[in-house]
Amino acid sequence: MRKVSSVPQYYSVEQVAELLGLHVRTVRGYIRDGRLRATRIGKQYRIARQDLEAFTGAPAAEPPAAEPRYAEVSAVVRIESIGRVEAGRVANTVLAAIAGPRDGGGPPLRVEAVHEEDRETLRLVVLGGPADTAAVLALVDTLIKENRHG
Repeated sequence: MRKVSSVPQYYSVEQVAELLGLHVRTVRGYIRDGRLRATRIGKQYRIARQDLEAFTGAPAAEPPAAEPRYAEVSAVVRIESIGRVEAGRVANTVLAAIAGPRDGGGPPLRVEAVHEEDRETLRLVVLGGPADTAAVLALVDTLIKENRHG
């Protein structure tokens, strides 16, 4: 039994091309020639499920799932006036925090810590997804504030 949806389902030109094994230009040509009905929304066409079914003479498949977007953030945190012991505590706390399991997958989270003892500077290089990187930055902010007030 086919599931009937009360919400119209629309396909992009790219999705129709993929479903039918055609080039995108071919699908746009069918639309311009009036062989495939489509609605123009802004600069893009959308094809209703019933119009695609009328064009092909067969039930339309579900549109292919969109590829998930990939985003990675790189951040460099420079902490000044920090001695070796305190730099080690901050670096170890951050590294321990990222060693545990993460929710949501995404790009792997990487952190590198370099302490320049002669300059009393700790550099943390953080590479990962936006949410994970933000969590590391929030942790660093908390650790710095604890040191200032403690």
